[in-house]
Amino acid sequence: MGKIIKINKGLDIKLHGKAEQVISTYEPNLYAVQPSDFRVLLPRLLVQEGDYVKIGSPVIQDKNNENLLLTSPVSGFVKTIVRGEKRRLEQIVIESDKKHESIDFGAIEDKNLDRQMIVDKLLLSGLWPLIRQRPYGVIANPQDVPDAIFISGFDTAPLAPDTNFVMKHHSAEMFQKGINVLKKLTSGLIHLNVNPDFSIPELFLHISGVQINQFTGPHPSGNIGVQIHHICPLTKDDVVWYLYPQDVVNIAYLFVEGKLNLKRIIANTGSELIKPSYIETIAGACVSDLIKDNLKQENVRIISGNVLTGKNIGKYGFLRLYDTMLTAIPEGDYY
Repeated sequence: MGKIIKINKGLDIKLHGKAEQVISTYEPNLYAVQPSDFRVLLPRLLVQEGDYVKIGSPVIQDKNNENLLLTSPVSGFVKTIVRGEKRRLEQIVIESDKKHESIDFGAIEDKNLDRQMIVDKLLLSGLWPLIRQRPYGVIANPQDVPDAIFISGFDTAPLAPDTNFVMKHHSAEMFQKGINVLKKLTSGLIHLNVNPDFSIPELFLHISGVQINQFTGPHPSGNIGVQIHHICPLTKDDVVWYLYPQDVVNIAYLFVEGKLNLKRIIANTGSELIKPSYIETIAGACVSDLIKDNLKQENVRIISGNVLTGKNIGKYGFLRLYDTMLTAIPEGDYY
């Protein structure tokens, strides 16, 4: 067991609309790859409208690092390329054909992997952006060897998903394989942070290769930056990487099955929903069908993420890559 840390300052914001612990599957027709999900990414478009893509087909390349790719989460046709001011690339909208055709990146046992093989496969598949670095919260630099990797095993944001409930629907074996892969990327420890005030996922307690740290206290105790500050405060030359439990499972699937898998369980929450619940879907999914028959009124704000750090995406927006919840609240455009 690692450190035990109590956070005294903070505030838990109590909002109505917590997700009921039932899961349904949601597979819409439209998905989007959104360069705006990533800080400091300079996108180069690799596809055109009408092109056919498979799961894992590259659609965007970073001009600053040509090895860094964003790939399609589904198979189908590129429906629309959305540009904003000064022709800034905002979205590549893909219409799914529901055939789930995938590029085969090759399955390989984690014990046979070396660091460069892992980095190359994560870059080629488009999964590398799941790994971010502190400071700055940008996509991790593949050339760096981090001092540690952090995984926050709980979330204290308003209406945040219950990690214990979510991880019950993931395999402990897959989570362990993801940890085994991550161990080869760092010279330091993998810190898995939990909160005993919540229900700790059973699979976390039997995982090897990690240091489990306990955090207690109000929000922002679940914030990864707060956890890093208390475990290993960063100096000027330090670099640590971080990701979240479902990201670890996504990475494991790449090496076990050889295919890109961006499925995740999200919490569909908020006071303006008739029935808040959990949804299994794919990153980048269009939310319009998900919410249209589930709203108490029409004048609502739909946020990808939580009310503190999420983004207003509207009723026809798309789930952002890093978000594991949607929040529906009153729009508030009244005196």
